Amino acid sequence: MRTLAQALHELLGNRTLWVPLAVWTAVQSWKLLEPLIFERRFDLSKIWATGGMPSSHSALVTSLAASVGMNMGFGSALFAVSVVLAIVVMYDAAGIRRAAGKQAEKINQIVEELFSGHPLNEEQLRELLGHTPLQVVVGGLIGALAGWALNL
Repeated sequence: MRTLAQALHELLGNRTLWVPLAVWTAVQSWKLLEPLIFERRFDLSKIWATGGMPSSHSALVTSLAASVGMNMGFGSALFAVSVVLAIVVMYDAAGIRRAAGKQAEKINQIVEELFSGHPLNEEQLRELLGHTPLQVVVGGLIGALAGWALNL
């Protein structure tokens, strides 16, 4: 039976967990810092925002797959599961969530045109939900490379 100290030691030493979380944090933090650096504009809401360059979701799941491969073996069933998970998440980010964002943009446009000149208290739909394929690819590359490098 493991003691609490042993379990905590194992948890804190789990690179397969901490590397992807660190990569996600770094990529998501970039989305907060980028407007501050280039536009001199601080927007704290960007730290939790979806969408944008690069895809932190893609970076997270590809760094997870790379970490699993480096620590458990690239022939392991767990690596295969993490790669399939990465594909699903990346497909969703560039496909389904992107399409939902485009639909939100059109609905907002219709509502604005329909009710122009009339006060409308309806909240607009979020339009930046997904990613362009380039944002997904860049996030995926960042995650895979960081996951590999941080597990050497």
